[in-house]
Amino acid sequence: MNVDEIIDVVVKPGSREPGLSREDGALVLRVRERAIEGAANSACLRALAEAYGVAPSAVSLVRGLRSRHKRFCNSPAGEAEGQEEKATR
Repeated sequence: MNVDEIIDVVVKPGSREPGLSREDGALVLRVRERAIEGAANSACLRALAEAYGVAPSAVSLVRGLRSRHKRFCNSPAGEAEGQEEKATR
């Protein structure tokens, strides 16, 4: 039985040196991509999937579409049902 894992991160888009670290108790994810048209969000999904050793489809954004404080769900079985709500247009 696989259990979903909730991952809360602070994202720093447009970083010179991408990476995942812990600062003052918070998980900080630095990505090169800027926060334009979802590029940083996509980079976060890929980086977390690589860090946890799962397929990118197994990681989904649960909360924080337009915020630096994001919550992701790691579904090891690849059942990413809890997708982030779509932005209203």
